Amino acid sequence: MKPRPKILERLIAELRQHQRFCVVGHVRPDGDCIGSQLAMALALQAEGKEVVCWNEDAVPSKLRFLDPDRLMKKPQANGEFDCVIALDCACVERLGRAAECIARRRVLLNIDHHPSNTRYGDINWVAARVPSTGELVFRLLKEIGWPITPHIADCLFTAVSTDTGSFQYPTTLPSTYHVAAELVKRGANLAKICDEVYQSYSMSRVRLVRHLYNKFRLTHRDQIAYFWLKQADFARTGAAKEDAEGLIDHLRAIEPVIVAMVFEEVEPTLIRVSFRSKRPEVDVNKIASQFGGGGHAAAAGARIAGSPLSVQRRVLAAVRKALDGAGL
Repeated sequence: MKPRPKILERLIAELRQHQRFCVVGHVRPDGDCIGSQLAMALALQAEGKEVVCWNEDAVPSKLRFLDPDRLMKKPQANGEFDCVIALDCACVERLGRAAECIARRRVLLNIDHHPSNTRYGDINWVAARVPSTGELVFRLLKEIGWPITPHIADCLFTAVSTDTGSFQYPTTLPSTYHVAAELVKRGANLAKICDEVYQSYSMSRVRLVRHLYNKFRLTHRDQIAYFWLKQADFARTGAAKEDAEGLIDHLRAIEPVIVAMVFEEVEPTLIRVSFRSKRPEVDVNKIASQFGGGGHAAAAGARIAGSPLSVQRRVLAAVRKALDGAGL
């Protein structure tokens, strides 16, 4: 039997010795973030720990089935904890308001899979090759020997599935399929997860998708696809921010496209840019890092200050340079 890695030994020691926990995740949470947070919070609760689970933003509607007891709450001031666990969050800033509310703590554990992680924790487990934080949480719970209930299995399967594009992204590893199989053995309800996450879109999201197909643009020999989401588009369609999750995959699926982007107006002079790459030669994490962002080689993002036209020009120039540099 292979010896347990020292980082897991340290994490397990912290989980066992402390009583008061706070589990936090990144703003605009996705399935990996929500699934990992809830799975960890549920496991800690089952061990008799005092736990709060915080995120600045609400659980997206398609993921609310994972949180029937409404464990996820808004961050509260004046919290005091033995241990804070940050999951799926590459930097402190991405914790949003939660970062201010976890200052009174003894230790901060940072568990993540983003290559751009800044190692901001007191103990950092950053596994950049692993395709989801959910897979890391599963391994940690197995190593510590805590029960993985059907509810926890639902949360972790959702985390693993959503961050691998339902096991389609090239980051998916052989071990990912083994984790998925073990979660199904432990009671993950595949039919319910697939229905809630992938087959239950709101009409407002459908209107956003229609808007995307009407307005997206192609450039650079159709290798770049991009689309703008303005505040007025949300108002016009009745959509919430969460409805925009995954829109970029419609652009990524276009056959000649190598890099897909969504430009989202956060404020008149602050733009959120999401990147997706279909080719290993084009690392969008490197492109996003030029603008203060980060993520993975195939999926990354950044928040860029400037006028919409200025941001678009700078980003498109960086992507064109990356494509040309790769000989594509």
